[in-house]
Amino acid sequence: MYLGKKIVVVMPAYNAAQTVTQTVDEVLQQDIVDEIILVDDRSRDDTVAVASSLLGVRVHVHEKNTGYGGNQKTCYRLALQAGADIVIMVHPDYQYTPKLIPAMASMIANDLHPCVLASRILGGYSLQGGMPTWKYVANRFLTAAENILLGAKLSEYHTGYRAFSKGVLQKLDLSNNSDDFVFDNQMLAQILWHGFTIGEVSCPTKYFKEASSINFRRSVKYGFGCLNVGLQFRLARLGLAKPKIFFT
Repeated sequence: MYLGKKIVVVMPAYNAAQTVTQTVDEVLQQDIVDEIILVDDRSRDDTVAVASSLLGVRVHVHEKNTGYGGNQKTCYRLALQAGADIVIMVHPDYQYTPKLIPAMASMIANDLHPCVLASRILGGYSLQGGMPTWKYVANRFLTAAENILLGAKLSEYHTGYRAFSKGVLQKLDLSNNSDDFVFDNQMLAQILWHGFTIGEVSCPTKYFKEASSINFRRSVKYGFGCLNVGLQFRLARLGLAKPKIFFT
């Protein structure tokens, strides 16, 4: 615990057998973590077997593949049911270092921000860590467009390393969000819509064969989805539309 608050780490997992042990080991080195919940989205490798063998990990297995967004919906539901005060999502592919968990939890526990993102852009770590140039360019373009549409000033919207207060998760209605990758973007838009602030910390990241990544075709689909979310947000602010993700 940290300042009397229960810290739960959630891991949306899919084919992470080769990296989950290293990720969990480093999470457990952060003394403030009370519980780890791994949700497997019908992996085709030994993720479930490996994760189930690790002490301190609670494993939940989907009956069918629900997608990245669908996996997160289960993660947050189970974390709240477990009594979490702060929920931190860490991908089990070891692309992001769990060593930032104390810093992210501290910002929430001390009431600085109810949501904290680990940014690959702050500090210039993205290209140094091996992010493909086309992904970096797309990230910068989408982030600039979204900052304009959402009225925010984030360094990036596309990191998968995030921390949330219980209050944020209880406030958001995630049921109408996509089960695909654009879920991440919709969630941040909802957080801003409800007036919550978002903090950021600089995060080194690694790109390697075992790390999860979406291909070019799905990246294009994701990019257009993000722009659509930003446009919906702006139209809703102007009173010209009532998207379900903001009005439930």
